[in-house]
Amino acid sequence: MILEIADIRIHPGREAEFDQAIQHGLATVIAKAQGMRGWKVNKCIETPQRYLLQIFWDTLEDHTVSFREGPLFAQWRAIVGPFFAAPPLVEHFTLLAKS
Repeated sequence: MILEIADIRIHPGREAEFDQAIQHGLATVIAKAQGMRGWKVNKCIETPQRYLLQIFWDTLEDHTVSFREGPLFAQWRAIVGPFFAAPPLVEHFTLLAKS
């Protein structure tokens, strides 16, 4: 399993709109993606314009090829992209240890 973490910064004052948009995008677009196994979104307390999106994928290619190069990516970005203050920092992780 691969964990994608996207560090998202949005424009100030648009938090309530983005809260709804990201949840809508996850439920209607990301949920359809091949190899997607779940997600979590956390909103920063100290910096309310900062969000950490975690998406669990079967393989790296499910995210980088099937999703990013397929039609769902454009749909996703149309929903959440207008809120971005800067491009999200996206990285992928494998599990090293768990309690």
